[in-house]
Amino acid sequence: MNAPLQPQNMAADKPALTLLIAAPRGFCAGVDRAIEIVERALERYGAPVYVRHEIVHNKFVVDGLRQKGAIFVEELDEVPDGAPVVFSAHGVPKSVPAEADRRGLDYLDATCPLVSKVHRQAERQIEAERHIVFVGHEGHPEVIGTMGQVAAGQMTLVETVEDVAALEFSDEEPLAFLTQTTLSVDDTSEIVEALKVKFPHIVGPKAEDICYATSNRQAAVKQIAPSSDLVLVIGARNSSNSVRLVEVSERCGTDAKLISRASDIDPAWLEGVGTLGLTAGASAPEQLVREVVDRLGQWRTVEEHTLVTAEEKMVFKLPRQLTE
Repeated sequence: MNAPLQPQNMAADKPALTLLIAAPRGFCAGVDRAIEIVERALERYGAPVYVRHEIVHNKFVVDGLRQKGAIFVEELDEVPDGAPVVFSAHGVPKSVPAEADRRGLDYLDATCPLVSKVHRQAERQIEAERHIVFVGHEGHPEVIGTMGQVAAGQMTLVETVEDVAALEFSDEEPLAFLTQTTLSVDDTSEIVEALKVKFPHIVGPKAEDICYATSNRQAAVKQIAPSSDLVLVIGARNSSNSVRLVEVSERCGTDAKLISRASDIDPAWLEGVGTLGLTAGASAPEQLVREVVDRLGQWRTVEEHTLVTAEEKMVFKLPRQLTE
């Protein structure tokens, strides 16, 4: 009589994969705050609560809030009179709350406080009669919101060092510069240096505008990318900070893929990969990180290592309307 078949050790059949997980990664304090504002508004006012634009750039998060009763719109003319509305974390032009006030809408501003700080800096520079050169990506909601803090013609957008070279301001014209909060730290440094060389009198903020979370996540990728054969970045294609993480990895000489979630992973990407880096943009929840780890475990025997480059303890206060 033949001996009974022993169950196969499936793990032993899977090639090993060393997984380097970046820390910090995922949600930042501004994203946490924005999501909580929508959730608290739903509790206070009941569904539906309207949200102008995606509250943060992540489909998983947006779909989850939609299921709870949030309705996402592009402009305020889609919001019924008397309905509560939330402005996204990216910030809005001054014309938006002004319109909400005219219509008597009950609105909550979920603009990240670090973006709001740039808005206040813009106002101060205009009060000082300086023209502002703003470093950012054209069409990004944060750029639209920041440029909408001042009158047309008071701010000029630049995206590259070449854009700086094309600027034609006189030596006498008072200038200041500000930057989008989710840019590449390295790229922005080059652009700012070019501005200072061309316009030695230009005035900048006392501290850089790029937010702590963007800087920390880029630094974390610089730590894992050189030791990785491939880096996966969880984030949306319209998420500036997530796209920058892909670029940071590539500058380290390591190929990187931007994925929205685990189902985007092509197993063919793992061919020849012994060490994989993993991170998540500031609007991607930790749930999606674990989902990716589980998916990788279907194909490989995964050995996880978390590389910590910074500790984040930042917390932002909620709007007074939700705490009274």
